[in-house]
Amino acid sequence: MNDDPTRQARQQMVERQLRARAISDERVLAAMGRVPRHLFVPESYRHEAYDDHPLPIGRGQTISQPYMVALMTQALGLRGGERVLEIGTGSGYQAAILAELAAEVISLERLPELAEQARQHLRLVGADNVEVQVADGTRGWPARSPYQGIVVTAGAPAPPRPLLEQLAPQGRLVVPVGDRFTQILEIHTRTGPRGYQVRRDTACRFVDLVGEHGWPET
Repeated sequence: MNDDPTRQARQQMVERQLRARAISDERVLAAMGRVPRHLFVPESYRHEAYDDHPLPIGRGQTISQPYMVALMTQALGLRGGERVLEIGTGSGYQAAILAELAAEVISLERLPELAEQARQHLRLVGADNVEVQVADGTRGWPARSPYQGIVVTAGAPAPPRPLLEQLAPQGRLVVPVGDRFTQILEIHTRTGPRGYQVRRDTACRFVDLVGEHGWPET
């Protein structure tokens, strides 16, 4: 892809939006520099694909700000052999980043049309270690558990209990928790059969996590 005209924009994104704001995991930075974010946004927004903000993708959903994608991915602490669960496929961009860093990614999306669009995007970039399923993400995907990492790309009123239970020992759940207007990014590490260590990171704002263990659909 030496002739890719967006390569420079991606590298500027990595340096100015990520590295300059304390994203230090070199594997995460490299993945963000490789994955073409513009292919995951509607054509009318592609000129903004590498700007520092979320973008609409339809059905009231968004593709997250690049910095937030990198921050949440870095918080998982992936080393390359993990099975990761993503809740909220959306455009498929976060799943594509995870695919660069983990062995296997299961991604759950409750809206069938977004799930199908994401599958197309992921095929386009060759992310063949991602499996997209249409499901209530708040229930997780127990058939493939346990997971070394789980990332939730929507705001939850509380960490969904099924997701905590599907973590492997020392696995991490990264989830925005709060009300429907603002959340705090929380990282839950499983320390034992019923034990979890919680670290709270930064304020953020995501679309609602809708489902049995999240917010009701409005």
